[in-house]
Amino acid sequence: MYDVRIPVLIVGGGPVGLSTALFSGRRGVRTMLLEKRDTTSTLPRAPGLQARTMELFRAAGLGKEIRALEMGDSHAYFEGGIIKVHTFAEIDEAVLLEAPSLDGPTVSPERVMGCGQDRYEKVLADKAREAGADVRFGTKLISFEQDADGVTAIAEETGGKRFTIRADYLVGADGAGSRTREMLGVKRTGRGTVFDALSIYFRAPELEVLLKDAKFILCYASAGGTLMGLSRLHGCDPWLATPLYYPEKGEKPEDFDDARCVDIVRRAAGHDIDVEVVAKVPWRGAQLVSETFREGRVFLAGDAAHVHPPAGGFGANTGIHDAHNLAWKLAAVLQGWGTDALLDTYDAERRPLGTAMSEQALVRNRIRHGYATEQDRADFVDDVIITLGYRYRSSSVIAPAGAKVLSPDLELTGEPGTRAPHLWLRKGGETISTIDLFWDSYVLLTGPDGAAWTQAAAKVAEKLGVPLRVHTIGEAQALKPVDREWTDVYGVGPAGAVLVRPDAFVSWRAEGPAADPLAVLSDVIARAAGHVPASV
Repeated sequence: MYDVRIPVLIVGGGPVGLSTALFSGRRGVRTMLLEKRDTTSTLPRAPGLQARTMELFRAAGLGKEIRALEMGDSHAYFEGGIIKVHTFAEIDEAVLLEAPSLDGPTVSPERVMGCGQDRYEKVLADKAREAGADVRFGTKLISFEQDADGVTAIAEETGGKRFTIRADYLVGADGAGSRTREMLGVKRTGRGTVFDALSIYFRAPELEVLLKDAKFILCYASAGGTLMGLSRLHGCDPWLATPLYYPEKGEKPEDFDDARCVDIVRRAAGHDIDVEVVAKVPWRGAQLVSETFREGRVFLAGDAAHVHPPAGGFGANTGIHDAHNLAWKLAAVLQGWGTDALLDTYDAERRPLGTAMSEQALVRNRIRHGYATEQDRADFVDDVIITLGYRYRSSSVIAPAGAKVLSPDLELTGEPGTRAPHLWLRKGGETISTIDLFWDSYVLLTGPDGAAWTQAAAKVAEKLGVPLRVHTIGEAQALKPVDREWTDVYGVGPAGAVLVRPDAFVSWRAEGPAADPLAVLSDVIARAAGHVPASV
């Protein structure tokens, strides 16, 4: 009756869809991915990979392969921040607009890196296939229907051949114009279109001389009557410039022929330099968030779920984080130890973050374009908080309600709902991060006096069938803290315990011992895996 049967069907083969396939495959879940393009991206879009994104690739076993794509040390360019000039020839007079904090040795075992989407998508596709994904380029989704037991979809190859797919779940990672979202009838709310821009990919060897090897994430030039941003995180072959255009003034992408694009670049450069246009891509900066990220057995991720101006570089990164959050939960349900209530936490956790992050992108857009209010500046939250310091509130997190998704300060202290703090540990002859402990199971961390928690955990895990590992951290243990005390970093005493989810987020914490650790952990782990949904 069906040509293909698969646990998870993924629509969209950009960074989000490929990451969903990769993370799922690394957890033993078979997927099929449909992408209407013939191949991976040929243009260096989304060139900034955040520390949290690199943590996820590290955990999935391809951190070294992604890091190898870095062209030299790109970190210095991130440290240069966002700057503004009149022309690029006046780089010595640049004004600093933003100096975001992005990572740090006590914050993450990873650092941000610059790399174009054209390079890292190839690695993601190859590694997804190695993990068992059936990745099909040149194939588009025609339609789908869902029922209580699964999703039936029709897909079409480039040559016109159609086939049917029966899947347990479908993930729509098909971008801002998501066909998946449209067929679901899911509405979006937000500010709508904020601006229209044109990405001009070009070669201009003389531009490097004008810029005097200045380090920056983005450099805005105001010459020529329109604000133009220049990015160099992916290198300079080609360069990427993004001038704005104004449909309300009658301007259309078709008006920007090569000659006009060359003129725009030259005006911004302040010199009559040689310019070769490689490609032009019109796009729209908008702020829209789907009213739900889940509709039955269909989920939305990345731009299909939330779209916003690129200020901050949150787009592809946040979409990859969506993919990771969803992949481990789908694996839990398909492998029988998670429940449908656990799947509900995907929307409960990622939608508030998508909304908050899109608002932060708007704040940055107003600051960079020169019309920010005092309230905008007061609302500004540093990048490292948005990428690493956000908080979840759901039935999988046992914590009091009320904490904001984004706090004014970075607070990775082991509080439930936050990413588990990074701490260097000695394990035999190697040094690892606490982040390296989290991937395919829940993890209970205890202090040197936490034997009662350890004994109870084994019984609870066996009873519930939930995968659980236990690690005791201390000077006399197999895991020894290197530079900081584990109890101080995680906010517990020597007899305390912390339950961390497969995605490295803290689910529950006890500062000390309990009278009945078996009863406590039975309740906590059941709630964390969705067996006993808690009120939020």
